[in-house]
Amino acid sequence: MTNWHVITGGPSSGKTTMIRLLAQRGYCTTIEHARHLIDTQRITGRTVDEIRSNQREFQRAVLMMQLQQEQALDPDELCFLDRALPDSLAYYRYLELEPEPELLAALKTASYRKVFALDLLPLAKDYARTESVLAQHRIHALLIEVYEELGCVVEKVPVLPVEARLEFILSRVTMPPALSRSSAT
Repeated sequence: MTNWHVITGGPSSGKTTMIRLLAQRGYCTTIEHARHLIDTQRITGRTVDEIRSNQREFQRAVLMMQLQQEQALDPDELCFLDRALPDSLAYYRYLELEPEPELLAALKTASYRKVFALDLLPLAKDYARTESVLAQHRIHALLIEVYEELGCVVEKVPVLPVEARLEFILSRVTMPPALSRSSAT
C-alpha cells in the first residue's frame, strides 16, 4: 500500500484550496490534471469548448497525465493527491464512456492509504468548471461509489471553515504501520 492520501469530491468541493494549504504546510501534493490540461491548452489559443468538445480525447489526456504522475511518485512518501486514478473511472462513468484499457489495468494495482471525499460547497462556475448543480452531485456520488467499489477507505469531510477542514483531514491521516511503530518508540 502506498502512503498516498487522495483529496477528491465533485466540482466545487474545495479540493484545490485544501491541496494549496497542504502544500503551504510543506506536504507533498499533486495537481489536478483536468484543470492543468485546460490551462495549458488555453495558452495555445484553444477555448474550453474546443478543448472539451471530444470528451473521450479529453478524458484520455487527463488519464495519461494521472498515470504518469502516479508512476513517478514515491509510494512510501506521504503525499496528498488532487484526485487519483479512480476519479477517471468516475468521470468515464458519468460521461457514459467505455474506460480505457490502461485505466482498468492500472486500477488493479492502484492503492491509496485513505481517500478524503470533501462534501460539496455551493457550485462556483469558472472558465474550467462548467458543470450544473445536478452534474456536480452526480459526479460526487460516482466518485465515492468508485472508491468504495475499489475497497478504498473513504473518509467524508464535512463543510467546515477552511482551516478547520484542513485540521479535520490532518487529524485523520493514517501512517503505515511500520512508521507508526517507529515513531511511537
